[in-house]
Amino acid sequence: MAKLRDATIMEYFMKPLYFQEFSSPFGQIFIYANNKAIKALLFKPWQNALANNAIEQTNPIIDCCHQQLTEYFLGQRASFNLPLDAEGTEFQQKVWQKLYQIPFGESWSYGQLARAIGNKNASRAVGAANGKNPISIIVPCHRVIGANGSLTGYAGGLAAKQWLLKHEGIL
Repeated sequence: MAKLRDATIMEYFMKPLYFQEFSSPFGQIFIYANNKAIKALLFKPWQNALANNAIEQTNPIIDCCHQQLTEYFLGQRASFNLPLDAEGTEFQQKVWQKLYQIPFGESWSYGQLARAIGNKNASRAVGAANGKNPISIIVPCHRVIGANGSLTGYAGGLAAKQWLLKHEGIL
């Protein structure tokens, strides 16, 4: 079994990971993908071993993501249709799946998100998982705000979060 596990890990790290920089209305975004799915959409370059091995090159997944982001920023798209493959714990995956279901033009509080995943007391854990979402905008963590309507932390900065919420008619 150890050999199979080692082989699987080696295959994972041997897969090519590509990235492209994308100009958004509020700054640069970095799109990371392999040949099957989007792995990350970040506001600064991925600073880990995978990013160090990423190739600055596009592929069909990145091209499709670029097109859909362009349409979103032009107000021509309200949702995304892309293969996604974010890496995270089981709890993070559960939170991110619910985030993905928050409709365009709506915002939820951390408490609402906690209740939606079936754990009304997990607001802080939900906030932590939200903050680790590697696929910003597409998995709309910007749509989660404080219970009192305040804008809370965002990886791209509060100005980017505010822009996104205004763009979607939430603010």
